[in-house]
Amino acid sequence: MTEGTGPSLADAVREATSTLAAAGVPSPRIDAELLAEHLLGVGLGRLRALMLGDTPAPEGYQDLIAERARRIPLQHITGVAHFRYLELAVGPGVFIPRPETESVVQLVIDWLKETDRLQGVAHPKVVDLGTGSGAIAGSIAHEVPGAEVHAVEFSEFAHAWAARNLLPLGVHLIRGDLRDALPGHNGTFDVVVSNPPYIPAEAIPNEPEVALHDPPEALYGGGADGMELPTAAAASAARLLVPGGYFVMEHAEVQAGWIAAMLERSGLWDAVTTHRDLNGKDRATSAVLAGPAA
Repeated sequence: MTEGTGPSLADAVREATSTLAAAGVPSPRIDAELLAEHLLGVGLGRLRALMLGDTPAPEGYQDLIAERARRIPLQHITGVAHFRYLELAVGPGVFIPRPETESVVQLVIDWLKETDRLQGVAHPKVVDLGTGSGAIAGSIAHEVPGAEVHAVEFSEFAHAWAARNLLPLGVHLIRGDLRDALPGHNGTFDVVVSNPPYIPAEAIPNEPEVALHDPPEALYGGGADGMELPTAAAASAARLLVPGGYFVMEHAEVQAGWIAAMLERSGLWDAVTTHRDLNGKDRATSAVLAGPAA
């Protein structure tokens, strides 16, 4: 911490909030507090208590605020993304996990719990196609201790971040393409989950944090409609799952109807269901792999 004539923590956070608001940062107060908490390492509750006194602002705080005002992602500045119960290492070259993806993880966990209750599948085999930072695979490994979790990532940079996050959790991580990964495991997974790139080629994200800092290969799904990789993820899921296995995929809200129709049209899937995220948007679709014809 600085001593003497520097601004107080409360004044510095107040000024930082104004700076970030003027720069168009969506959550200026929270980001100002999180950057101060990052430097002090005290937790938000303790930070807010310190702001009631005359605690000085931490050294380097204004520099971090200047970076955030340039719309560098908060997680790139702190090196950390919080996702469900995990603290993930992130930085340039990897997609920053989004809160809405937490509901995709919950769909998997709920299905696994129900399957274990009904069928006694206590040690399910799960794969996350296009794992990025490892948020989905790591959360499943952490919250379903009996699961055998695999993860696939194509990007060299993202794979490095995923290795840092997933290997301590016992996840089997491979570098590969979700379109043809794990051929030796065909027909053996109980769950396939994916948050593939799905943005259409011409749809440039509005947020500078996304457009300028998330890697393009993690955003654009291929083709004018962005559906090449989501379609490939569904095909790989059909290849990798056991009959009766569960597939769930995140997508853009506007793609929900197309993806549900695609799965139904293939004749490979039962129980095709669209799921809403916490904001009420159609952000995931699940299905169960049909068994062999009688």
